[in-house]
Amino acid sequence: MGLPALEFSDCYLDSPQFRDRLKSHELELDKTNKFIKELIKDGKALIQALKNLSTAKRKFAESLNEFKFQCIGDAETDDEICIAKSLQEFAGVLQNLEDERTRMIENANDVLIMPLERFRKEQISAAKEAKKKYDKETEKYCAVLEKHLSLSAKKKEAHLHEADSQVDHVRQHFYEVSLEYVFKVQEVQERKMFDFVEPLLAFLQGLFTYYHHGYELAKDFNHFKTDLTISIQNTRNRFESTRSEVDISHDTMEGYLFVQEKRSFVSTWVKYYCTYHREPKRVTMVLFDQKSGGKVGEEESFTLKSCTRRKTDSIEKRFCFDVEGVDRVVLTSLAGAEAVYNLNRDSQSEGMVQLDVVGFNVVKKFIYAVETRGIDEQGLYRIVGVNSRVQKLLGLAMDPKTCADVELDSTEWEIKTITSAIKFYLRMLPAPLMTYQYQRSFIKAAKRDNQEARITEIHSIVHWLPEKNRQMLDLLTKHLANVANHHQQNLMTVANLGVVFGPTLLRPQEETVAAIMDIKFQNIVVEILIENHERIFNDMPVPGGGPANLQLNLQPRRRSTESKAPSCSERPLTLFHTPTHSQKGGHNSLSSSHTPFLMFSVSQETFKLPEICTQRLSIWERRYYKTLWYSWSFTCHCSRQLGVVGHSKCPMWYPSELDYNMLFSLPLCSVPGRQARALYACKAEHHSELSFIAGTTFENVHSSREPGWLEGTLDGRTGLIPENYVEFV
Repeated sequence: MGLPALEFSDCYLDSPQFRDRLKSHELELDKTNKFIKELIKDGKALIQALKNLSTAKRKFAESLNEFKFQCIGDAETDDEICIAKSLQEFAGVLQNLEDERTRMIENANDVLIMPLERFRKEQISAAKEAKKKYDKETEKYCAVLEKHLSLSAKKKEAHLHEADSQVDHVRQHFYEVSLEYVFKVQEVQERKMFDFVEPLLAFLQGLFTYYHHGYELAKDFNHFKTDLTISIQNTRNRFESTRSEVDISHDTMEGYLFVQEKRSFVSTWVKYYCTYHREPKRVTMVLFDQKSGGKVGEEESFTLKSCTRRKTDSIEKRFCFDVEGVDRVVLTSLAGAEAVYNLNRDSQSEGMVQLDVVGFNVVKKFIYAVETRGIDEQGLYRIVGVNSRVQKLLGLAMDPKTCADVELDSTEWEIKTITSAIKFYLRMLPAPLMTYQYQRSFIKAAKRDNQEARITEIHSIVHWLPEKNRQMLDLLTKHLANVANHHQQNLMTVANLGVVFGPTLLRPQEETVAAIMDIKFQNIVVEILIENHERIFNDMPVPGGGPANLQLNLQPRRRSTESKAPSCSERPLTLFHTPTHSQKGGHNSLSSSHTPFLMFSVSQETFKLPEICTQRLSIWERRYYKTLWYSWSFTCHCSRQLGVVGHSKCPMWYPSELDYNMLFSLPLCSVPGRQARALYACKAEHHSELSFIAGTTFENVHSSREPGWLEGTLDGRTGLIPENYVEFV
C-alpha cells in the first residue's frame, strides 16, 4: 500500500494523524537515502570491476595479437593463412569492443554516480534540513504556548496583548515552516520518480549501446567466422587424411614361418618362430618345434633389407616370400592366409591395373552406377567398402570373361563398394593419374598466393599431361563436380572430395615427411580441378600461363649411388644425357668422357628463346621447339669449339628469324653408345619403352629425341629408358 497523502491544511491542525502520516514519509526518505547510498557504492564497484575486466581483456587481446603461427613447410594453404591470422582478428574484435567499453565506463560516472549523489545532496539532504528546522520550530511553538498558558490574567492589558502577539507570530512561523517541510517531503517523493530512475536508465542505455556495438561487431565478424569455421574443418579433415596416409606399423611382429633350407642336395622346410622389430629392422629366428616342447636350435638374428612376395608361377608352394637381409637371403612361407609385406614399392608395380580401354570402360560403368543409384548417399567416397568385396568387384569388372556379368544395378554391390573400387583402381595405377613427373609442379601451383594464378597454372599443367591421363582426369573431375553439386544431400563438399582424392591422384614417388606435409596442397589442386572443371578441360590454356620449371628445367642432377629413386618430375627437357657424378669408386661418370660438349652445364638462365619465334608457336609447338632449339644451338656451338673443355656454362647462339624455317630439319647431335645399368625397376607404359628390373645392363645407350629419356638396347630390343633411372658404367 502506498504512502498517505499529506494535506497542507493538516499543517494548521497538526493532528496526531498528520504526525503519523508525516512520520511514514520520513521513514521512506531514510530508506531511499540508504538505498541510494548503497547503490552509489555498488555502482562505483561495478565501474571499477568493468575497468579491471577491460584491462584484463586488453591484455588478453595483446597476447593473442603477439602470437604468430608457424606452419610446417615452405608455403601455407588459404585455410592455414585464415587460421594463422585468426588470432589477430580475435584481438582486433576484443580491442574494438574494449574501446566501446572504455567509453561506457567514462560516461558511467557522469550519467550514474554524479546524478545519484546530486539527488542525495540536493533533495534528500534538503529534506533532512527542512525536518530539523521543522522540529526546531515545533519545540519553539510548544514552548511559547506553555509560557502563554502560565501567564496570569492579572497582568496588564498591554502585557497580555504583547504575549498574544508573540504567540501569533510564533504560530505563523511554525505554520510556514510546516508547510515548507511538507512541501519538500512530497517534492522529494515525487522527484525520486525521475531524478533517481533517470540516471539508471542512462546507465543502462550505455550498456545497451555497448552490447549493440558488440552485436554489430559480431555481424561484421560473422563472415570471417564462417570462413574460419570452414578452414578449421578443412584443416582437420586434411590432418585426418594426412594421418591416415602415414604408415604407422606395429613396432613388433611375431609368428611362425617355414624357412626353406638345403640339406644334402634336398630342399626342406623348417619351422621357425620369428620376431621382427620395426625400428632397427631386426629379424630374430628361433628353431622351435611345439611337439618336442622346447628349443631345437640357437637364436639367429639379422638386419632386414627387403621382403618381397614370391609369385606363385615361380614356385610350387603358395604364400611364399623372399626375405633379404644385409648378409643373407631366405625363402619363407606362411602356414595360413596369404600375406604381402614389401619394403620396396617399386617391385609392386607388376600386376597393377593399366590406364587402357578396359580401365576407362570400368570407371565409366562405376561412375554411371554411382550417379544413377547413390549420388545423394551421405558420405559418398568418404565411407569405404569392405576390402574383400572391393577387390572382388574390381577383379570381376576388369576381367574380360566376367565383366559382362557384373550387374551394378543390383543390390549385390553397395554404393560404398563401387566408390571404393574407383579409388582402388586409381591407387593401383603404376603411376598416379596426374603423374610423378608433374606432381611437384601441381604442388607449386597450389602454393601460389593468388587464386587466379593457381587456376591458370594448374590449367596449363593439366594440358601437359599424357592424353589418357587427361581424359581420365576429365572424366573423374566431371563426376566429382556432379557429386559436389549434391553436397546438401550427400554432405560431400568440394573440400571433402579434395581430402579424399588428393593423396590418390597426386601421391608422391617418395613418401618423405615433406611430401606428407604437402598432402594439403594436393587436396587444393583437386578442389581447383573440381570447381573449375569446365574451364580447365574445355578451354585451352592461355599461352605463357604454364610453370617456368616445366619449360626450362635444364639443370643437371648430381646424385650419389646411395640416393633414392628420383622423382620423374626431375627429368629435364633436353635431348642429351646430362652428367651424373658418382661418389663411389668403380663407377665412371660422364665427366671422364672424351666428348667435350657433355662437360658443359647449361643453366636455366642461359637458355632463352627469341621472342620473335615464340610468338608464332602454340603451346605444344613451343614445348617441342624449346627442346629442339637447345639441341641445335648446343650442337652448333660445340661443333665449333671441340677443343674447349671444362667451361661451367655454354654460351648460346641464336639464329635469325629466317633460320626458324630450317630449324626442324637440322640433324641432332649424336652421342657415342655406352653401357648403362638400371638403378631402379621400371614398367613400360608404351610400346616404345623398355621394361626392366634393378641391375639390368643396357647396351648402346645414347640420347634420344624424347625429353628426359635415353635410348638403349636390351635383349636385342631397342627402346626408351628413363634418364634418371640408370647410370653409365
